[in-house]
Amino acid sequence: MSRTTRHLECRPEDVFDVLADGWSYATWVVGAARIRDVDSDWPAVGSRIHHSVGVWPLLLSDTTVVEQVDSPRLLQLRVKAWPTGEGRVVIRCEPDAEGGTTVTMEEWAVTGPARLIPKPAQDAALHARNTEALRRLAYLAESRARRHDDSRGDGGVARVRKPGAGKPRP
Repeated sequence: MSRTTRHLECRPEDVFDVLADGWSYATWVVGAARIRDVDSDWPAVGSRIHHSVGVWPLLLSDTTVVEQVDSPRLLQLRVKAWPTGEGRVVIRCEPDAEGGTTVTMEEWAVTGPARLIPKPAQDAALHARNTEALRRLAYLAESRARRHDDSRGDGGVARVRKPGAGKPRP
């Protein structure tokens, strides 16, 4: 099983806002080329995102299904990407004392030819892909959090963070 972790400068609720927006998946999930449809009750258990993977014109249509959800802490998905097979992805969001979130993504193959790949090679490939996925998720969640930042209490809008700093500019 591949496990990838990243610290985000936003609350678990901000991260889950992105996860709950099924139409955003092609923005942060590496390999998803487009979203064709999202069930209206996403991310309820059993709901689906209908997506395509690959590069045009070589696109394969498939689905991702919610297996378990505990907003804003956990989202477990069954991801389908045939002909390679199906996988399970568990995303956990844990708050920290400074108001940020540690996001952990675990992924492993559950069916299909991908299960035949040796675990170390499978884990290395998934870790590389999920490092980029969490980077993209961070961009989305942190930017949404900044847009809703009202830490001065004046109804103000987002403030840009200093590079390398976790606190908004005054």
